[in-house]
Amino acid sequence: MSVTRRTILAGAASAPLAAAVLPTATGTATAAPRAQGRAEAFEVGVGCADITGPAAENGMMGYSQPTQKTSGIHLRTRARAYVVADSAGKRVVFVNADLGALFQSLHQGVMARLASKYNGLYTEQNVLLNASHTHSGCGGASHYALYNLAILGFQEQTYNAIVDGIVEAIDAAHRSMAPGSITLGRTELTDASVNRSRKAFDCNPAGDRAHFPDAIDPMMTVLRFRQGDRDVGAIGWFATHGTSMTNQNTLISGDNKGYAAYQWEHDDAGVRYLDGAPGFVACFPQTNSGDMSPNLNLKPGSGPTEDEVENTRIIGERQFLAAKRAYDSASEKLTGGVDSRMRYVDMSAVDVDGAFTPDGEPHSTCKAAVGEPVLAGSSEDGPGIPVPEGTKNPFIDALGGLDAPIPKALASAQAPKLVVLPVGVMKPYPWTPEVLPLQIVRIGPLHLVAGPAEYTIVAGLRIRRTVAKELGVPLENVLVQGYANAYSQYVTTPEEYDSQQYEGGSTLFGRYTLPAYQQEFGKLAAALRAGEDVDHGPTPRDLSGHQLNFQTGVVFDSAPLMKEFGDVLEEPEEAYARGERVSVVFATGHPKNNLRRGGTFLEVQRRDGDRWVRHADDGDWTTRYRWSRTFGATSKATVTWDIPQGTPAGTYRVVHFGDWKNGWNGRITAFTGTSPEFTVS
Repeated sequence: MSVTRRTILAGAASAPLAAAVLPTATGTATAAPRAQGRAEAFEVGVGCADITGPAAENGMMGYSQPTQKTSGIHLRTRARAYVVADSAGKRVVFVNADLGALFQSLHQGVMARLASKYNGLYTEQNVLLNASHTHSGCGGASHYALYNLAILGFQEQTYNAIVDGIVEAIDAAHRSMAPGSITLGRTELTDASVNRSRKAFDCNPAGDRAHFPDAIDPMMTVLRFRQGDRDVGAIGWFATHGTSMTNQNTLISGDNKGYAAYQWEHDDAGVRYLDGAPGFVACFPQTNSGDMSPNLNLKPGSGPTEDEVENTRIIGERQFLAAKRAYDSASEKLTGGVDSRMRYVDMSAVDVDGAFTPDGEPHSTCKAAVGEPVLAGSSEDGPGIPVPEGTKNPFIDALGGLDAPIPKALASAQAPKLVVLPVGVMKPYPWTPEVLPLQIVRIGPLHLVAGPAEYTIVAGLRIRRTVAKELGVPLENVLVQGYANAYSQYVTTPEEYDSQQYEGGSTLFGRYTLPAYQQEFGKLAAALRAGEDVDHGPTPRDLSGHQLNFQTGVVFDSAPLMKEFGDVLEEPEEAYARGERVSVVFATGHPKNNLRRGGTFLEVQRRDGDRWVRHADDGDWTTRYRWSRTFGATSKATVTWDIPQGTPAGTYRVVHFGDWKNGWNGRITAFTGTSPEFTVS
């Protein structure tokens, strides 16, 4: 399928910037930067920050498996931010975070922080937060119960790490703003995704199926950010799930999209995350990836290889290489300024006009409910939510259990879904959000339709067609930005919904969920095109004061008998060759004592004359930090380093940084452990 490139000025030409006064990150007023040269010039800024949560005994978000709890770090998770301001003084913020979902709680927390810091400069209207959808990040950050069931409740450490990191990334992007330019590139990628719900896809009309002849969305859309003559960042949109790592993995990871960003930043651009603000920031957000799997053999951890770690690297590398091709050939210089619209909609009570429904008749959405297919899960990526008889989950018990009555009216409204969990009518409050943010962000001719869900490729296509028609722009200039500003599971077409595969069973608001989104996004598009404001809509509930947690914290740490914290329990070999694995085991404390966000639990150090220099840390792909409990309050840290080809020959050592908690007074004390030296040849 060929892709045409066209430049559309989706809005009036930007007016010269008046002498505005804007607050800075510290709240101090400063004159807004004037555009350089032509009226369509941009100011751009990029930023990156660590959002890694507890590296041990914290439930992971994505697979809903109670046994999948963090036990270390393979690749730190990060938030990457981009700020774009035009010559008229308008600006937008785009943030992509290595998360399973960008929950409404996180959106509320970040918006509150930005309001206090920036005095109205960055608001829910012009800030777009979204998740990469890794299934190997820390969970427990939602205020809605369904997403905390397997995690034993709300985890404050996880929540704070994410909110703090996202705000820090935005702060960094704000501080780095300078005159620049943005160019747009496109290409196709056909070997990094497969349709995991082909039966449902084939239920769609022929015209929709013809748009995706291979039943995948191959479009890779890239923005290239420059300040003057220096490249500073890239965004590469592509649809594939963050499920290369299976539900057996317990090491924190950004999955394939996290690796793609790491390869571009670290391997290609030379970024060292602990060396200050990165000179280049790259991210790989999702579009309509609801039915797109990276497991090309249609089973967990399989395809292209049978090794989940290698699959993660390969699928990530394919995204990076495709994005780099589009980036290098990007020739469409964006003009026309930026703009945005956002309003809240109660998606459980939308009256849908017949213009958007398959039968041409008006219909409505309904209270949220989960269907039977969700319990089975997606066999291509991982099993569903385990619901054992007589649950022993104290969080579920505290909420009254899973055996809730299903109102007849709700069962009828959700048909043909077989409702197993009426999450929209659970007590003491609904277990999933219904008042949701819908947003459209424009950067030059490119329009991002930001929705709080996972849209299948045909569902995304229909939303894009609706918005493109309303705006009068080419379809290729409209992208669905999924996993944005909140999370409410899947959105399928009515035809896909009828087949009740996993995605249809997880489409919360019934058969007409997608038509409702089409209608409401169409209204936003009309307001954007007309330059009109939109009403705020209903206010989402604030559940921050109603959270429960049954995951035990750290009581105290104990060193092994006759040992001290930081002592080496298993030493490395004396010499290694490139391609071999170094392994060192240390006596350690619990990682929850200090998340070391923005830091590291380990360093591989190389001797340089009479000093030691950091060669790698726990943010590198080649290292792994594993924590395990050995007995009671005693634990160990296993640090491994896979020595890459090209590693300089020399003398090395492994250093572990940790913290232990005193059981008598609760004091937390830092320690450092250092291995014996070894050589690499």
